[in-house]
Amino acid sequence: MRLTRETIDQIQQSIDVVEVIGDFVTLKRKGHYYSGCCPFHNEKTPSFTVTPSKGIYKCFGCGKGGDAIQFIMEHEGSSYVEAMAYMAKKYNIEIKEEELSEEQNVEQSEKDSMLVVTNYASQYYIDQLWNSEDGKSIGLSYFKERGFRDETIKKFELGFSHDQWDGFTKDAVAKGYKTEFLTKTGLSIERDNANDSSEKKFFDRFRGRVMFPIHNVAGRVIAFGARILKIDKTQAKYLNSTESVVYHKSKVLYGLYQAKQAIRKEEECLLVEGYTDVVSLHQSGVEHVVASSGTSLTEDQIKLIKRYTPNITILYDGDSAGIKAALRGVDLILQQDMNVSIVVFPEGEDPDSYVQKIGPTAFKEYIKTTKRDFISFKTAISLKEVGSDPIKRAEVIKDIVESIAKVPDAIKRSVFFRECSKLLEIDEQILISEYNKKAIQKGQQEAKKWENDRNAFSQVPEIPELELPDLVVKLSLEEEALKMHEREMMRYLLNFASSTMEQEMPLSDYLIHELQDVEFKNPAYDYIIKHIIEIRLRGEQVLHTFFLQQDQPQYVRDATIDLLSTKFHVSENWGKFQIDVPKEIDVLNTVVPKTVLRLKRVVLKCMIRENMKEIERIQSQSSEEALLQLLQVAMQLKVISKDIDKTLGIVVG
Repeated sequence: MRLTRETIDQIQQSIDVVEVIGDFVTLKRKGHYYSGCCPFHNEKTPSFTVTPSKGIYKCFGCGKGGDAIQFIMEHEGSSYVEAMAYMAKKYNIEIKEEELSEEQNVEQSEKDSMLVVTNYASQYYIDQLWNSEDGKSIGLSYFKERGFRDETIKKFELGFSHDQWDGFTKDAVAKGYKTEFLTKTGLSIERDNANDSSEKKFFDRFRGRVMFPIHNVAGRVIAFGARILKIDKTQAKYLNSTESVVYHKSKVLYGLYQAKQAIRKEEECLLVEGYTDVVSLHQSGVEHVVASSGTSLTEDQIKLIKRYTPNITILYDGDSAGIKAALRGVDLILQQDMNVSIVVFPEGEDPDSYVQKIGPTAFKEYIKTTKRDFISFKTAISLKEVGSDPIKRAEVIKDIVESIAKVPDAIKRSVFFRECSKLLEIDEQILISEYNKKAIQKGQQEAKKWENDRNAFSQVPEIPELELPDLVVKLSLEEEALKMHEREMMRYLLNFASSTMEQEMPLSDYLIHELQDVEFKNPAYDYIIKHIIEIRLRGEQVLHTFFLQQDQPQYVRDATIDLLSTKFHVSENWGKFQIDVPKEIDVLNTVVPKTVLRLKRVVLKCMIRENMKEIERIQSQSSEEALLQLLQVAMQLKVISKDIDKTLGIVVG
């Protein structure tokens, strides 16, 4: 579905951000904004704010922020279109769809048809489980033997497929479902007829198995996992649906639809291997659990979890294969700046068997007491394997440093280095030196790639801000000041674009004129200023909502929310006691020109520093002509810098 521009505009104009978020969060008015406890992480002191004048929310605890549409997408785990449909229903707006191209119509129709088929299949398998003789005697008996109660079986919509060649396919075709979509969803298999090559025969993919439907985050059935119930070495124990346009196993987590609210509440996601682990733990009251559906953990799956919590605890079997699987997934999690712990069960046990053995209360206590951070876990396991071999021990140290290097946060890295130093009985500085060597190489590679990308595109590339290793590369004072002044400048631009300066000039036009020779180093700010120039050239008004739209790069949307959000507000009590606090909008004519000059001043300082570096380089090459030109530039820069200092009243000794 693709909404018309008219429908999108009508929905956006109707939205009351306080009203929308107020359906999910208890909000209390505090002056010109509202506050409440964040729905995305547990907190006792409210750090979640909603600003109706800007149509945004921001949590200063977990950092999440956006507009009302983004809130619904985050809170409900829905897509942009689903969030817009929610708003349309809330405000009684008729949804009008845009005319799609023939190719787009075919693609959308195909997806819709496949979802209809998978939904039908789910209901078919449920019906067979509860209402057929084999379903009750074989399928339901199996679930009962696993200890699953009726309400749990129904909650996860578990089902049963008969041990017949084409029972499901025949039933589906008889009800009007096309074989094209039965095969595309992987529910049916197409084969040539052995007696007549021009005729096709269709068979069920799932036969004689209990069925585990796989849902997307919105609750739609998109695929199936199926466990065989008879001993047959020629067939796989578990069989999954084939990949399709609606199902990509690397982007799906089993049980996430049922677990997402509990994950937010517990501020943690438990990660297991199998379907039955998820169902069994859920029934035992451990509901913040998902499974990777028989695949190695992928980056897309980790990002899915990160939407709900930054904390992952991996629960794996106590055998060597389970331990190695746990270690493989750790580095990917660390790269996403998430916190990862690991729990290993006694040998021969898995989460399902162990919770059945010791009960829910003891199981929760076991998780709590045996959970270990990845450094101590990986170090202990690795050292146990290598014994006293010095060469292998050195390799282990390098391997662990590689894992720590994946952590983006410098403070966390520092803690891990200290912990690792104790466990490995090695000087902490040696570990940091090893990290620095790798970090320098990585920083040089990223810087080169970033420079190549910037040269290759005239537009700002959709990439996050470059993160050089902070243990190695220290920003100069000028560069630190530049970051702050750029941010302050963009904050005024987005918050007060339409306010007027002297001579009735819009602030946006004033800043465009004043900053025409300034190149913003922050990619998001550079993107914003260039688009504001385009907007003003078209004669349109600058609205911050333009940069919050879903078609904008994520790093631009994040920067926009940051620039629009204010953590501290003037208390209403100041007014009660007749303490006059000037509002920013009333002093723009004073503060904005000074902010412009401060930004230009620090830009000049950076230019002077780079110029001096170039002079030193040229001097070593004995190039008098080039040196003379650089010296002239240096003099000009210093003259301009002195003029700015004088205007700002800065005395430089």
